[in-house]
Amino acid sequence: MDFRLDEKELDLKEEIRKFAEAELPPDLVRSTVIDGELFRDFEFEISMSRKLAQKGWLVMSWPEKYGGRGASLLEQTIYEMEIAYWGIPGAWMGISGIQWVGPCLMLFGTEEQREKYLPLIASGEKDGVWCTCYSEPNAGSDFANIRTRAVKDGDYYIINGQKVWTSAAHRARWCWLAARTASNVAKKHQGISIFIVDMKSPGVTINPILNYYGRHHFNEVFFDNVRVPASNLVGEENKGWYYLMQSLAFERRSLAPTTYGVCKRILEDLARNIGQTEHEGQPLSQNPVIRAKLADLAVDLEVLKMFAFQIAWRISQGQIPTYESSRNKVMSDEVTKRVAITGAEILGIYSQVDPDSEWAKLDGAIQGAYLGFPGQAIAAGTAEIEKSIIAQFRLGLPKSY
Repeated sequence: MDFRLDEKELDLKEEIRKFAEAELPPDLVRSTVIDGELFRDFEFEISMSRKLAQKGWLVMSWPEKYGGRGASLLEQTIYEMEIAYWGIPGAWMGISGIQWVGPCLMLFGTEEQREKYLPLIASGEKDGVWCTCYSEPNAGSDFANIRTRAVKDGDYYIINGQKVWTSAAHRARWCWLAARTASNVAKKHQGISIFIVDMKSPGVTINPILNYYGRHHFNEVFFDNVRVPASNLVGEENKGWYYLMQSLAFERRSLAPTTYGVCKRILEDLARNIGQTEHEGQPLSQNPVIRAKLADLAVDLEVLKMFAFQIAWRISQGQIPTYESSRNKVMSDEVTKRVAITGAEILGIYSQVDPDSEWAKLDGAIQGAYLGFPGQAIAAGTAEIEKSIIAQFRLGLPKSY
């Protein structure tokens, strides 16, 4: 693998920098980890989605016929890193039309589904915003235990059930839904299917779940006799588990570039802060313990960046990654945790100040990371699940189930 970026890739980084400086208000407070991908100003977020679409960046690695420009996955990875570094909102079209719904529809959807939904995502408009309904009150890591049911009724499926921790449901037009379509199966995961659900359908109820900081990112979603056209079934009935595994691989892959971008910016801000802060008559930047802590973070970030590039490189060589997405997910969670704890140790009491306060340091990024990393470590699969995948597919150990 050649670790050097070529001229086209370096030009892309420079273009995004200029775009951020020109389009982002100087007083914009970047989204913190506790806010997830969502900014509190949805209209501004969508306006940025449109601009990213107009630049040809929003779905750059998609085929041209679906609104992309056929860019390489390495270019896509660099784009994700830079978007996260500069804090540009509106890049994912909810949770997440761009990072897994679109790619999965290209693989498993019908041509009718591709022609309808992919251009909506690529447009950057509100009708292209998605949410993902996986988790339920009794089904998280044990995902095959889901109880939301879809029963065939002529040209429709009737869906009943409850989903929880659904990010962006209150903003999404469409839902990427996993539901049970068969119960009399040898193994529970064999009776799951994937559906596209219009969030404006009668019978869909969305209730907010405020996180422990009091912000609205999560929701619970109820489906009460929701009628979904049979044409909204993705792929084959009862094959949803296999589509889910690919969807989660897409999601986990995307975490390394975005985590790298966010944490690289925080690390640079921390380094700037300690150069401006004195303790016992000396700048904190001269404290050997603090210097060593920040150096450790810099090394961690370089490893995470190489992991992100390696997946892109393997795919460019025609290889199929197996455990790498899970590896990157675990590493992303660890890096976020280390950045949060180190930042809190350095900033002290300032790391607990409300991000909206005039006394907040680094725009509240450390507090956001500290409050956000436990939840982030659960999203898209816990470390235990990811390490089990790594053990099986990288180390050749037997299945743990």
